[in-house]
Amino acid sequence: MAKAKSGSLSLEKFTFDESWEEKRKRAERIVEILMETYPREKLLIGDPYRTLVHCIISQRMRDEVTYKVWERLFEKYRDIQVIASTPIGEMQEFLRKNGVGLWKTKGEWIVKASRIILEKYGGRVPDDIGELMRLPGIGRKCANIVLAYGFGRQAIPVDTHVNRISKRLGLAPPRVQPEKVEEYLAELIPREKWIYVNHAMVNHGKRICNPIRPKCENCPLRELCPYAKGMVTDEDLKGRR
Repeated sequence: MAKAKSGSLSLEKFTFDESWEEKRKRAERIVEILMETYPREKLLIGDPYRTLVHCIISQRMRDEVTYKVWERLFEKYRDIQVIASTPIGEMQEFLRKNGVGLWKTKGEWIVKASRIILEKYGGRVPDDIGELMRLPGIGRKCANIVLAYGFGRQAIPVDTHVNRISKRLGLAPPRVQPEKVEEYLAELIPREKWIYVNHAMVNHGKRICNPIRPKCENCPLRELCPYAKGMVTDEDLKGRR
């Protein structure tokens, strides 16, 4: 197995031999195909604050449900000032009635994060990943979503789809944590294309690269995919090999 390193990242944990140069070329072609297959004219879903609230609601929720609840929330609670002044119990009840899972926790996060943004940041969502991650309910994935879809910054949010697909494609070793997946993708993919990675891989994960029985025979990436060629297996991804 190759032992070349790029910064703190190593090729040792991959299940097949490939140089950094080869991996970068393959990664760039993968992103090009994903962008062609899943184009998106509008990358921003709203202002940074609305994006942040959307992300809190979305945790462990289906996208279509999240979007409907998110729209209803801002129809009833117009802006950050109204939400920050809303009793936590009321917000929790709103989420519960709208079928949101973890409604107690999410209701508390939305109100408390809104109050902190008003009091500490003058009503403006911080555009620094470290500051974002200090807000209630905002982990690294959500922070990157706010940066990418709220501010239009180059960031790579790693959700379950991006984590799974990156490992199947051999762009990250099969057993590393999502934070490390982000590092590998940032190393391999040109910075100006980072913002496209999340939405394209999410769409690809829903249509083709399913968690169970992926449709490799219909995949536009099959010639570039070590999983489709048997070089990365489900056993590798589950740590059984």
